[in-house]
Formats: sequence, C-alpha cells, structure tokens
Amino acid sequence: QVHLVESGGGLVQPGGSLRLSCAASGFTFSSYAMGWYRQAPGKERELVADIFSTGSRTNYADSVKGRFTISRDNSRKTVYLQMNSLKPEDTAVYYCNAIRNLYENYWGKGTLVTVSS
Repeated sequence: QVHLVESGGGLVQPGGSLRLSCAASGFTFSSYAMGWYRQAPGKERELVADIFSTGSRTNYADSVKGRFTISRDNSRKTVYLQMNSLKPEDTAVYYCNAIRNLYENYWGKGTLVTVSS
C-alpha cells in the first residue's frame, strides 16, 4: 500500500527556515518523479517544486525560486523541501506528490506551514 508521510511543518517567523520531509513506502520510489505542492486557504493547489526520478532535474515555481530547494534521497525513499527566507504568503498546507504516469499518481495528507510573527 502506498504511503507518503509529510513532516517538518510548523510555525515560523518571516525570514525563517523550515525543512519538510516526505517519507515514501509501498512503491518503487526511484522510478517516480516527486513534487511538493501547496494550498493556501481559499486558493487552488499549486506546484511548488518537483524533481526527476534520478534527481537530475528540478523545477520551481517563480514565487519560490532562490529560496526553496527540493532534493531526494532514493536510498532513504525520502524527498525534502528546504525553505529559506519564508514569507507570510508561503503559509499553506504543503503536500507531497509521487507520479510516474496518469494512473500512478499519489498524494500525502499534507503538513501545515504557517509564517507569522
């Protein structure tokens, strides 16, 4: 059974940092592209960053470029999102996603990040 479990969310002041982790199980992690999405209250879910199965390529939303870094450790079946210089507008529930094709597309339950003084 597929499981994606996010951790590392919490309350942080503007300008602070957090590192999110997503631990995967139940599928061949190294064959899947992985992504982080977020959904703020009253807004659509949006892509934050994603990474190829091998880690050879990454992609970022313009709003987080230069501040966030996605990485993965295939030996640990874990994907990370390092978030620096956090802003109040980064406040959202952050979701982990694993995708190989249209039919193999999995989501975690999310972790809340709140950026506030």
